Amino acid sequence: MPSAMEGSEGGEEGEILHYEETEDDNVSPTDLSELLKEGTKESHDRAENTQFVKDFLKGRIKKELFKLATVALYFTYSALEEEMDRNKENPVFAPLYFPLELHRGEALLKDLKYFYGEDWKEKIQCSEATQQYVDRIHHVGQHEPELLVAHAYTRYMGDLSGGQVLKKVAQRALKLPTTEEGIQFYTFDNISNAQQFKQLYRARMNALDLDKNTKERIVEEANRAFRFNMEVFDELDKIGRSLTEETQDGGFPVHDGKGDIRKCPYYADKLAGEAGPGCPYHAAVALAKQPLVQLILAACVALAAGAAAWYIM
Repeated sequence: MPSAMEGSEGGEEGEILHYEETEDDNVSPTDLSELLKEGTKESHDRAENTQFVKDFLKGRIKKELFKLATVALYFTYSALEEEMDRNKENPVFAPLYFPLELHRGEALLKDLKYFYGEDWKEKIQCSEATQQYVDRIHHVGQHEPELLVAHAYTRYMGDLSGGQVLKKVAQRALKLPTTEEGIQFYTFDNISNAQQFKQLYRARMNALDLDKNTKERIVEEANRAFRFNMEVFDELDKIGRSLTEETQDGGFPVHDGKGDIRKCPYYADKLAGEAGPGCPYHAAVALAKQPLVQLILAACVALAAGAAAWYIM
């Protein structure tokens, strides 16, 4: 469920998770935005090097896995925006409350309906890694609301930066409609200039009345948020490795008879140690190699050719 962050498509995925893309002469090293930028660099680097993110950026994302990532986002943002609503008048968070511009709840509902249908609620569930993330967000919102800044910063700034790269990658790799069904999460209709909005957001963060200790705790919490995201990435990566290859229209994975025979959909019974008919493809190839069968096939071909010649005459 990467929000990914600032970068460009193709060859620069090393930059994808860095969303502080411009220098601001008016920023002090003690400002919260700068402390977060410097204090989360290592977490950025680790997150961008998770296998799930690297595969996503290269367009190697199965549709089923993208759907599960969307489900994880739904539960995460439901918790985050519930706690933001709870603290919208709390001075430690209120200046960062931008529901019209930032909230992703409605967009995620549209994406889930697109992927799962109108009865989407009955088809999804919160994964273990996502639930741990959700639980932490609720704890922070209810007991340490000043740390909610870290979770909002980590998610929304990423969504507005490299998330826009992932939007294009997903749309192309999954052949999603140009009308943006399935990727509404990445579409911010009420933000006309993402760069300017991010500057405003950082300025609001820097204006919060926070002491040094609280700022350090927010940076620590931002790193914790990155760890939660990486745990979700790793969980998705494990699920992705267990998924079968993308199916064709007929519903079966592609198998050309080359490479590992265990990838053949008809070979499962042999992997389980049970007697069975085996793979029809390999059975046919083995049969065709028999001398008697080859002789019969040659005779049939000759007979067919003679019949065709007679018919043409």
